[in-house]
Amino acid sequence: MFRMLLPLAFLLVSACAGTEPRYLIDPPEVKTVSRLAVSSIEVREVSLPTYAEGSEILMEGEDGALMPIDNAAWADDPVRAVTLSLADQMGRASTATVAAEPWPLEEGADVSVHVRVTAMVARADGTFDLTGQYALSSFDKVVRERVARFDISIPLPANTPSGIALATSQSVTALSDQILTALRR
Repeated sequence: MFRMLLPLAFLLVSACAGTEPRYLIDPPEVKTVSRLAVSSIEVREVSLPTYAEGSEILMEGEDGALMPIDNAAWADDPVRAVTLSLADQMGRASTATVAAEPWPLEEGADVSVHVRVTAMVARADGTFDLTGQYALSSFDKVVRERVARFDISIPLPANTPSGIALATSQSVTALSDQILTALRR
């Protein structure tokens, strides 16, 4: 009896799996590389607002409500995707060794980057906003520790899932550039 129920259970679970298209947060190609005073950077897990942590791709409506776009989802957990994308972008755009937490090397990183996002939303007015603050911490005081705010607004190429994914990628790149600029000082 159990052997007959197992395939049925597998079929039911498979039927529940979503088949909607999934979109990546994929940073654009790096054009310039920044020389930094630090040799290693750890990017801590990025903190996103609750509405941005879900797999649904959201768009602000005319009434200000955030609504999921039909048949569209993020390809990866947004917290993980933004964290890894930021670390990857910072690593490719600088001379430093950059990794997302947990730090994989025996010797600790010179600097840790902590990012807290307060808004990550595709607006009804055709912009994508990424706002919040980041902190640079350095246990060995290799750099001056500080907290800075960011307010990034990117034009949406289209009010579609792929347009939102592209604007998200561009905003993560802009954040990476701001953090790297702060680390050059």
